[in-house]
Amino acid sequence: MNTIMRRSVLGIAGLAFAGGVFAGPVAEAHAAPVGSGPVAVAQADKPDSGRLIPHGVQGTQSRIDLSDEQVGNVKAIIAATKKAGMDERAAVVSIATALQESKLENLGHLGDRNDHDSQGLFQQRPSSGWGTVEQITDPEYSTTAFLKGLKQVDGWQDMPLTRAAQTVQVSAYPDHYAQWEQQAADLVAEHWNS
Repeated sequence: MNTIMRRSVLGIAGLAFAGGVFAGPVAEAHAAPVGSGPVAVAQADKPDSGRLIPHGVQGTQSRIDLSDEQVGNVKAIIAATKKAGMDERAAVVSIATALQESKLENLGHLGDRNDHDSQGLFQQRPSSGWGTVEQITDPEYSTTAFLKGLKQVDGWQDMPLTRAAQTVQVSAYPDHYAQWEQQAADLVAEHWNS
């Protein structure tokens, strides 16, 4: 991602609380579906693919190689999702959101490269009420905060991923979450039962 775009994304991210989780989506995704339906998961012991990608993926998909630290953050998001009593689809939405916001890196304040105070996996802002710096840079806390917002989105389970994520995050780039749905689903399928 180029520096200007990253600055913009990081500068805007985390406005969900200030912009209002309660206000609803700022914009809806209008990306055309690429797949014709749910993506199959090969192994029977993995979560049901219908819950992972119920609408099929939308738009061109992105994928990155993950470090051990990033995989650890995936596992932390999954553990927090289970602890919150939410299902695999909630983990897919959470992981796709974190892939877009931070590439699953638990980012501290980026200084001059950050127009605001967005931090952590979800680029949440202390000044917007997401929590303290220590809290939002804790993967369990930040995931729980994101999931709390997601639970407040009426019908999030039946929405395309990008619309559910955008309703919580209120990003200047609402369609960008969709590009991570396949990788997020693959990660949940791989790590949900591990």
